[in-house]
Amino acid sequence: MQQRTLDRLRAEFLEMPGLRLTAEQVHRLCGVERAACASALDALVEERFLCAKPDGTYVRTSDGHLTRRRPAKATVAPSEPKRKAS
Repeated sequence: MQQRTLDRLRAEFLEMPGLRLTAEQVHRLCGVERAACASALDALVEERFLCAKPDGTYVRTSDGHLTRRRPAKATVAPSEPKRKAS
């Protein structure tokens, strides 16, 4: 199994929250042999990145509900005027 296939699948599922694909769709998406796709899907299920649903689709274990981090808020205090050196 190629690392590239695993990386590609992770990227696709991360980029599109809620993505649901069958093994056949993954095969067409990745353009590699069916056995390689099955191995990649099994590996991603084993590491709990994906889960297999009863309808034959694969989804992220979070099922697309990502918690997004919010940027920190900072307050900038007005600075004191700079003094000229004498």
